[in-house]
Amino acid sequence: MSRETFWTADPADTLRVGEGFRLDGVDPNGHPGFDGDKDDAKEALAEGAGILAELQEQLFAGSRMGGDKRRILLVLQAMDTAGKGGIVKHVMGAVDPQGVQLAAFKKPTEEELDHDFLWRISKQTPGPGMIGVFDRSHYEDVLIGRVRELAPPAEIERRYDAINEFERGQIANGTTVIKVMLHISLDEQKQRLQERLERPDKHWKFNPGDIDERLLAPAYRDAYQRVFDRTSTADAPWFVVPADRKWYARLAVQHLLIDALEAMNLSWPAADYDVAEQQARLAAD
Repeated sequence: MSRETFWTADPADTLRVGEGFRLDGVDPNGHPGFDGDKDDAKEALAEGAGILAELQEQLFAGSRMGGDKRRILLVLQAMDTAGKGGIVKHVMGAVDPQGVQLAAFKKPTEEELDHDFLWRISKQTPGPGMIGVFDRSHYEDVLIGRVRELAPPAEIERRYDAINEFERGQIANGTTVIKVMLHISLDEQKQRLQERLERPDKHWKFNPGDIDERLLAPAYRDAYQRVFDRTSTADAPWFVVPADRKWYARLAVQHLLIDALEAMNLSWPAADYDVAEQQARLAAD
């Protein structure tokens, strides 16, 4: 368990996809490991933000002065309105932006379609010392690709293996891969879509296609289950985070990042110059 004081149990143990996992067995309104309410969560998120910021700075500093090649890739996948943007804003927004590399993957361009599906993904992987965040990712190609039949079944099957190989390569290069599916119920999603339509300041977030995708929810659940079955590995596991309570989802993802950073046993890099000499120079100035 990390330095956070508010968890009653490590949520990662509950959220991690393991053998026999079934998505339909996860309560989207749950909050495993946290017994507080929304107000308690605000205090907890602030506490975790301080811990995360310090660890992130150590990771970044180590790459700039100590030659540390390690980095993190956070993959965020979800149905519309599940809160990916909120994770980026409220969790990643608490750390130094120069150490964060965000990539949001939309519909592929013509150029991207001329290449293998991983071509555009590979160009956005984080460098040493960085926390990379994928707002949607290579998994779109086996989720919407499967549901919307954008590729033949044999190609979809090939992509699962290609994804596993791609992630193994990332891990070999020093990347800790954290894959998160934000699990929202259809009732909660409907409320959030209604809010976007009722509020002029939220209209820009609404897309009529969101309703079309919502109608395909059963097919997407099956596609996600297939993803978990084929690509949740020991070194790159999936975590399914209940997302009906935005505050819980943010706390849980924050914890997963803290957990990964603490496992690196980070420390501040030693100066590559004589500190006493530089102090003396400065005093004589």
